[in-house]
Amino acid sequence: MNINDLSDNQGARRPRKRIGRGPGSGTGKTGGRGVKGQKSRSGVAIKGFEGGQMPLYMRLPKRGFKKPNRAKFQELTLGRLQEAIDAGKIKADGAINDDALVAAGVVRRKLDGVRLIASGEVTSKVSLEITSASSGAVAAIEKAGGSVAVAIAPKVKTPRNIKTVPADSGASDGE
Repeated sequence: MNINDLSDNQGARRPRKRIGRGPGSGTGKTGGRGVKGQKSRSGVAIKGFEGGQMPLYMRLPKRGFKKPNRAKFQELTLGRLQEAIDAGKIKADGAINDDALVAAGVVRRKLDGVRLIASGEVTSKVSLEITSASSGAVAAIEKAGGSVAVAIAPKVKTPRNIKTVPADSGASDGE
């Protein structure tokens, strides 16, 4: 086999369609665009136009919101934390904070802080001082005999439709 014998598979490379190159090409004169009208011209932008009917993207309700300046946390799993302790990157006897995790190479950068996630399991007794932690991660650390001090408390899951009303509001029955 020589280098001049190498070639692509049959049909792997299609020649580009040369539009507007005379009647013999099959796409001459109007260039495959038909006759007249907006679509035959350049600069057409009618993707969402439905002939005067309210377009689908406007009929659907607007949902959700993404806060543009929300905090971005570097996630750290319990399993990765335990691996780092077992490998000797971090000493479990002292207090571990965000900067110590970055210095040890457990997390690459701390962004707006480090968030501990309850994925995997931890067996070492550790004392953590981090930005945020999930409630499951805090429970797992405390179960292993450690402690977690967080700057942002874990969210407690509560039903959204429950309204709290003071027990003695002092309101009367229409007096």
